[in-house]
Amino acid sequence: MPTLYIVPTPIGNLEDVTLRALRVLRSADLIAAEDTRVTRRLLARYEISAPLASFHAHSGRRKTERLLERLADGGDIALVSDAGTPAVNDPGGELVAEAAARGFDVVALPGASAVTTALAASGIPCDSGFVHLGFLPRRRAERRRVLRDAAAERRTLTAFETPHRLARALADIREALGDRRIAVCRELTKMHEEVFRGSVSAAISHFAEPRGEFTLVVEGAPEPPPSETDVHPDAAQALARLKREGMSAKDAIAAVSETAKIPRRELYTLWLAIE
Repeated sequence: MPTLYIVPTPIGNLEDVTLRALRVLRSADLIAAEDTRVTRRLLARYEISAPLASFHAHSGRRKTERLLERLADGGDIALVSDAGTPAVNDPGGELVAEAAARGFDVVALPGASAVTTALAASGIPCDSGFVHLGFLPRRRAERRRVLRDAAAERRTLTAFETPHRLARALADIREALGDRRIAVCRELTKMHEEVFRGSVSAAISHFAEPRGEFTLVVEGAPEPPPSETDVHPDAAQALARLKREGMSAKDAIAAVSETAKIPRRELYTLWLAIE
Protein backbone atom coordinates (compact mmCIF):
# COMPACT_ATOMS: atom_id res chain seq x y z
CA MET A 1 0.00 0.00 0.00
CA PRO A 2 1.45 3.42 -0.96
CA THR A 3 2.29 5.37 2.16
CA LEU A 4 2.58 9.02 3.10
CA TYR A 5 5.21 9.30 5.82
CA ILE A 6 5.19 12.36 8.09
CA VAL A 7 8.86 12.77 8.93
CA PRO A 8 10.04 15.20 11.65
CA THR A 9 13.37 16.88 10.99
CA PRO A 10 15.76 18.58 13.44
CA ILE A 11 14.74 21.97 14.81
CA GLY A 12 18.36 23.11 14.73
CA ASN A 13 21.01 20.54 15.51
CA LEU A 14 21.25 18.12 12.58
CA GLU A 15 22.17 15.29 14.96
CA ASP A 16 18.60 15.34 16.29
CA VAL A 17 17.18 13.06 13.61
CA THR A 18 16.09 9.50 14.30
CA LEU A 19 17.47 6.40 12.63
CA ARG A 20 13.96 5.59 11.45
CA ALA A 21 13.58 9.00 9.83
CA LEU A 22 16.83 8.51 7.93
CA ARG A 23 15.70 5.07 6.74
CA VAL A 24 12.37 6.44 5.50
CA LEU A 25 14.05 9.35 3.71
CA ARG A 26 16.45 6.95 1.98
CA SER A 27 13.69 4.63 0.80
CA ALA A 28 11.04 7.19 -0.20
CA ASP A 29 10.19 7.54 -3.87
CA LEU A 30 9.73 11.27 -3.32
CA ILE A 31 10.43 13.75 -0.55
CA ALA A 32 7.93 16.63 -0.38
CA ALA A 33 9.81 19.46 1.33
CA GLU A 34 8.71 22.87 2.61
CA ASP A 35 12.00 24.32 1.36
CA THR A 36 14.16 22.07 -0.79
CA ARG A 37 17.28 24.12 0.03
CA VAL A 38 16.89 23.46 3.74
CA THR A 39 16.12 19.77 3.21
CA ARG A 40 19.12 19.32 0.90
CA ARG A 41 21.44 20.31 3.75
CA LEU A 42 20.03 17.53 5.91
CA LEU A 43 20.17 14.99 3.08
CA ALA A 44 23.75 15.95 2.24
CA ARG A 45 24.79 15.52 5.86
CA TYR A 46 23.59 11.91 5.80
CA GLU A 47 24.46 11.18 2.17
CA ILE A 48 20.88 10.63 1.08
CA SER A 49 19.98 11.03 -2.56
CA ALA A 50 16.25 11.07 -3.22
CA PRO A 51 13.96 13.04 -5.53
CA LEU A 52 12.77 16.30 -4.00
CA ALA A 53 9.61 18.27 -4.65
CA SER A 54 8.69 21.63 -3.18
CA PHE A 55 5.54 21.61 -1.03
CA HIS A 56 4.81 24.59 1.19
CA ALA A 57 1.97 26.68 2.60
CA HIS A 58 1.37 28.43 -0.76
CA SER A 59 1.70 25.40 -3.04
CA GLY A 60 -2.00 25.30 -3.77
CA ARG A 61 -4.47 22.57 -4.59
CA ARG A 62 -2.79 21.54 -7.83
CA LYS A 63 0.42 20.54 -6.04
CA THR A 64 -1.55 18.55 -3.48
CA GLU A 65 -3.28 16.68 -6.29
CA ARG A 66 0.05 15.87 -7.94
CA LEU A 67 1.34 14.32 -4.74
CA LEU A 68 -1.86 12.32 -4.33
CA GLU A 69 -1.47 11.09 -7.91
CA ARG A 70 2.06 9.99 -7.06
CA LEU A 71 0.66 7.95 -4.18
CA ALA A 72 -1.99 6.50 -6.49
CA ASP A 73 0.79 5.38 -8.85
CA GLY A 74 2.27 3.34 -6.01
CA GLY A 75 5.04 5.63 -4.77
CA ASP A 76 5.84 6.32 -1.14
CA ILE A 77 6.16 9.99 -0.15
CA ALA A 78 8.07 11.44 2.81
CA LEU A 79 6.63 14.78 3.91
CA VAL A 80 9.08 17.09 5.69
CA SER A 81 9.06 20.71 6.82
CA ASP A 82 11.99 23.03 7.46
CA ALA A 83 12.14 21.98 11.12
CA GLY A 84 10.09 19.83 13.46
CA THR A 85 6.96 17.89 12.58
CA PRO A 86 4.99 18.63 9.38
CA ALA A 87 1.32 19.61 9.77
CA VAL A 88 1.97 20.93 13.30
CA ASN A 89 2.33 24.70 12.76
CA ASP A 90 3.81 23.70 9.41
CA PRO A 91 2.40 22.85 5.96
CA GLY A 92 0.96 19.42 5.25
CA GLY A 93 -2.37 19.21 7.07
CA GLU A 94 -4.47 19.23 3.90
CA LEU A 95 -2.29 16.62 2.20
CA VAL A 96 -2.47 14.33 5.25
CA ALA A 97 -6.26 14.65 5.43
CA GLU A 98 -6.74 14.00 1.71
CA ALA A 99 -4.36 11.03 1.66
CA ALA A 100 -6.16 9.43 4.60
CA ALA A 101 -9.58 10.13 3.07
CA ARG A 102 -8.55 8.41 -0.18
CA GLY A 103 -7.43 5.29 1.65
CA PHE A 104 -3.66 5.68 1.53
CA ASP A 105 -1.62 4.71 4.55
CA VAL A 106 -0.48 7.71 6.57
CA VAL A 107 2.34 7.02 9.03
CA ALA A 108 3.61 9.68 11.43
CA LEU A 109 7.10 9.28 12.84
CA PRO A 110 8.00 10.70 16.26
CA GLY A 111 10.80 13.22 16.40
CA ALA A 112 12.04 16.68 17.22
CA SER A 113 9.58 19.26 18.56
CA ALA A 114 10.30 22.80 19.71
CA VAL A 115 7.23 22.71 21.97
CA THR A 116 8.13 19.63 23.99
CA THR A 117 11.81 20.64 24.10
CA ALA A 118 10.86 24.03 25.52
CA LEU A 119 8.44 22.51 28.03
CA ALA A 120 11.09 20.12 29.29
CA ALA A 121 13.62 22.93 29.73
CA SER A 122 11.24 25.51 31.17
CA GLY A 123 10.95 24.32 34.74
CA ILE A 124 7.24 25.18 34.59
CA PRO A 125 4.98 22.25 35.55
CA CYS A 126 2.79 20.78 32.84
CA ASP A 127 1.48 17.74 34.73
CA SER A 128 -2.08 18.70 33.85
CA GLY A 129 -1.22 19.19 30.19
CA PHE A 130 -0.59 22.29 28.13
CA VAL A 131 -2.27 24.45 25.51
CA HIS A 132 -0.29 25.36 22.41
CA LEU A 133 -1.27 28.69 20.87
CA GLY A 134 0.92 28.26 17.79
CA PHE A 135 2.41 31.42 16.32
CA LEU A 136 0.88 34.41 18.07
CA PRO A 137 -1.05 36.61 15.59
CA ARG A 138 0.85 39.43 13.88
CA ARG A 139 -1.87 42.01 14.42
CA ARG A 140 -1.87 43.34 17.97
CA ALA A 141 -5.65 43.39 18.37
CA GLU A 142 -5.90 39.75 17.34
CA ARG A 143 -2.91 38.77 19.49
CA ARG A 144 -4.42 40.45 22.54
CA ARG A 145 -7.75 38.71 21.91
CA VAL A 146 -6.05 35.30 21.78
CA LEU A 147 -4.20 36.02 25.01
CA ARG A 148 -7.32 37.32 26.78
CA ASP A 149 -9.17 34.16 25.77
CA ALA A 150 -6.37 32.09 27.35
CA ALA A 151 -6.11 34.18 30.53
CA ALA A 152 -8.23 31.83 32.66
CA GLU A 153 -6.58 28.65 31.33
CA ARG A 154 -4.90 26.87 34.23
CA ARG A 155 -2.82 24.61 32.01
CA THR A 156 0.62 25.76 30.88
CA LEU A 157 0.62 27.84 27.67
CA THR A 158 3.13 27.59 24.83
CA ALA A 159 3.55 29.76 21.75
CA PHE A 160 6.00 30.63 18.99
CA GLU A 161 7.25 34.15 18.32
CA THR A 162 9.63 35.91 15.97
CA PRO A 163 12.39 38.29 17.14
CA HIS A 164 10.91 41.48 15.70
CA ARG A 165 7.57 40.89 17.49
CA LEU A 166 8.89 39.46 20.75
CA ALA A 167 8.93 42.70 22.77
CA ARG A 168 5.35 43.58 21.81
CA ALA A 169 4.18 40.02 22.45
CA LEU A 170 5.74 39.95 25.92
CA ALA A 171 4.13 43.29 26.75
CA ASP A 172 0.74 41.95 25.64
CA ILE A 173 1.27 38.76 27.66
CA ARG A 174 1.95 40.81 30.79
CA GLU A 175 -1.13 42.94 30.17
CA ALA A 176 -3.48 40.02 29.43
CA LEU A 177 -2.12 37.32 31.75
CA GLY A 178 -0.31 39.26 34.46
CA ASP A 179 3.35 39.07 35.45
CA ARG A 180 3.51 35.28 35.50
CA ARG A 181 6.47 32.94 35.33
CA ILE A 182 7.73 32.44 31.81
CA ALA A 183 10.47 30.57 30.01
CA VAL A 184 11.66 32.26 26.84
CA CYS A 185 13.53 29.66 24.80
CA ARG A 186 15.73 31.05 22.05
CA GLU A 187 17.38 29.12 19.21
CA LEU A 188 16.67 25.71 20.76
CA THR A 189 19.30 23.01 20.00
CA LYS A 190 21.43 25.53 18.08
CA MET A 191 24.85 26.99 18.92
CA HIS A 192 23.41 30.08 20.65
CA GLU A 193 20.65 28.28 22.53
CA GLU A 194 19.33 30.18 25.53
CA VAL A 195 16.55 29.49 28.03
CA PHE A 196 15.53 32.49 30.12
CA ARG A 197 13.43 31.67 33.21
CA GLY A 198 11.76 34.39 35.27
CA SER A 199 8.83 36.79 35.27
CA VAL A 200 7.39 38.33 32.12
CA SER A 201 8.68 41.73 33.26
CA ALA A 202 12.19 40.34 33.69
CA ALA A 203 12.00 38.75 30.23
CA ILE A 204 11.05 42.10 28.69
CA SER A 205 14.15 43.69 30.22
CA HIS A 206 16.41 40.77 29.29
CA PHE A 207 15.46 40.63 25.61
CA ALA A 208 15.99 44.28 24.72
CA GLU A 209 17.51 43.29 21.34
CA PRO A 210 16.13 39.81 20.56
CA ARG A 211 17.65 37.62 17.88
CA GLY A 212 16.70 34.16 16.69
CA GLU A 213 13.50 32.14 16.89
CA PHE A 214 11.57 31.90 20.14
CA THR A 215 9.37 29.38 21.90
CA LEU A 216 7.49 30.73 24.92
CA VAL A 217 6.29 28.71 27.91
CA VAL A 218 3.96 30.59 30.28
CA GLU A 219 2.56 29.19 33.51
CA GLY A 220 -1.18 28.76 33.63
CA ALA A 221 -3.62 30.84 35.61
CA PRO A 222 -3.44 30.37 39.39
CA GLU A 223 -6.08 28.36 41.18
CA PRO A 224 -8.94 30.61 42.33
CA PRO A 225 -9.13 31.16 46.09
CA PRO A 226 -11.59 28.84 47.83
CA SER A 227 -15.05 30.26 48.47
CA GLU A 228 -16.50 30.49 51.95
CA THR A 229 -18.73 27.51 51.24
CA ASP A 230 -15.68 25.45 50.23
CA VAL A 231 -13.90 26.28 53.52
CA HIS A 232 -16.84 25.26 55.74
CA PRO A 233 -18.89 22.81 53.67
CA ASP A 234 -20.83 21.22 56.54
CA ALA A 235 -21.90 24.54 58.02
CA ALA A 236 -22.80 25.85 54.56
CA GLN A 237 -24.94 22.78 53.91
CA ALA A 238 -26.75 23.20 57.23
CA LEU A 239 -27.38 26.91 56.64
CA ALA A 240 -28.64 26.20 53.12
CA ARG A 241 -31.14 23.68 54.45
CA LEU A 242 -32.42 26.10 57.10
CA LYS A 243 -32.65 28.87 54.50
CA ARG A 244 -34.76 26.66 52.24
CA GLU A 245 -37.02 25.95 55.23
CA GLY A 246 -37.62 29.69 55.61
CA MET A 247 -35.66 30.29 58.81
CA SER A 248 -34.29 33.79 59.35
CA ALA A 249 -30.58 34.48 59.17
CA LYS A 250 -30.41 35.24 62.91
CA ASP A 251 -32.11 32.01 63.98
CA ALA A 252 -30.25 29.83 61.45
CA ILE A 253 -26.86 31.21 62.49
CA ALA A 254 -27.75 30.71 66.15
CA ALA A 255 -28.77 27.11 65.49
CA VAL A 256 -25.67 26.21 63.48
CA SER A 257 -23.32 27.97 65.89
CA GLU A 258 -24.36 25.58 68.68
CA THR A 259 -22.57 22.68 66.94
CA ALA A 260 -20.11 24.39 64.54
CA LYS A 261 -17.10 26.01 66.16
CA ILE A 262 -17.18 28.91 63.72
CA PRO A 263 -17.49 32.62 64.61
CA ARG A 264 -20.96 34.01 63.95
CA ARG A 265 -19.58 36.67 61.61
CA GLU A 266 -18.17 33.88 59.38
CA LEU A 267 -21.51 32.07 59.52
CA TYR A 268 -23.20 35.28 58.39
CA THR A 269 -20.78 35.51 55.45
CA LEU A 270 -21.68 31.92 54.59
CA TRP A 271 -25.37 32.78 54.79
CA LEU A 272 -24.92 35.62 52.32
CA ALA A 273 -22.98 33.37 49.94
CA ILE A 274 -25.81 30.83 49.74
CA GLU A 275 -28.14 31.39 46.81
